Amino acid sequence: MMDAASLVAQVLGEAADLHDAVRSTAVMPAVEAAGAMIDALRGGHKVLAFGNGGSASDAQHFAAELVGRFTRERRALAAVALTTDTSILTALANDYAFDRVFARQIEALGRAGDVALGISTSGGSANVVAGLEAAKAAGMVTVALTGRDGGAVGAAADIHVNVASASTARVQEVHRTLLHAICELIERESYA
Repeated sequence: MMDAASLVAQVLGEAADLHDAVRSTAVMPAVEAAGAMIDALRGGHKVLAFGNGGSASDAQHFAAELVGRFTRERRALAAVALTTDTSILTALANDYAFDRVFARQIEALGRAGDVALGISTSGGSANVVAGLEAAKAAGMVTVALTGRDGGAVGAAADIHVNVASASTARVQEVHRTLLHAICELIERESYA
């Protein structure tokens, strides 16, 4: 049986290895995603972010960094996580279906020129796919942040940032780093 210190070292090693692997595949898509968000925010538009479970948490964290600040003082940026209002989420899940909880909110809040950021570690979340499809129908730019091979979520987006791993935990760790890098680019390029 592995001792506690060895387990922690193994987890850190796996996270570092995946971060290194993603440097060769996700850098330019992340730059493209940041560019789309910069253009939208400069134009008076907003970012709508969504996902399930840990990806919901990442959507909320990302929106908080934009509305608040990441590393520097600047004006507040328009971002909303579609995962935070339990009354809306439960009403939509009950009255329509869980697959519609993000799409319906995008129909209400999304406008042409906005950016939809769908996050899914599996790439297979039906409600994230539906949200991205609703965003495209509204004339929004769509960005997917995925794991595994990206699946239907990656295929539904204009810009696909993929972390090719089957480990949900390691994908979430790299997603957080990529979201932080996007925040850095937004602050540096748009509002320095």
